[in-house]
Amino acid sequence: MSQYLLSVHYVDGTPATPPEVAEAAFKAVDAFNTELQASGQWVFAGGLCTPDMATVVRIQDGEALITDGPFPESKEQLGGFWVVDVPDLDAALALAEGGSRACGGPVEVRPFQEGPT
Repeated sequence: MSQYLLSVHYVDGTPATPPEVAEAAFKAVDAFNTELQASGQWVFAGGLCTPDMATVVRIQDGEALITDGPFPESKEQLGGFWVVDVPDLDAALALAEGGSRACGGPVEVRPFQEGPT
């Protein structure tokens, strides 16, 4: 089995999601999460606060520099994720399709590195 990160991207500046659409997506994601857990493919998942809630820590000249806001200056930010344990990339892609249908957004699939990092 291999672990994959299925990441959901949030696009800053898109029109607000109508409440009834957001509620339907929350229910669909909850059902998707339940399926992942029941199948044994679930490792961990989470939704993230908006990028304006981020804090970045970096070392500069040997000292910690702490700044507000997301690290990348981009309209696309990470909005949530699943970590799944599946046999191969094809299985991860199939789950990503289900995740994308549930949350209504794009889902990027990326394997974790094998061995020491």
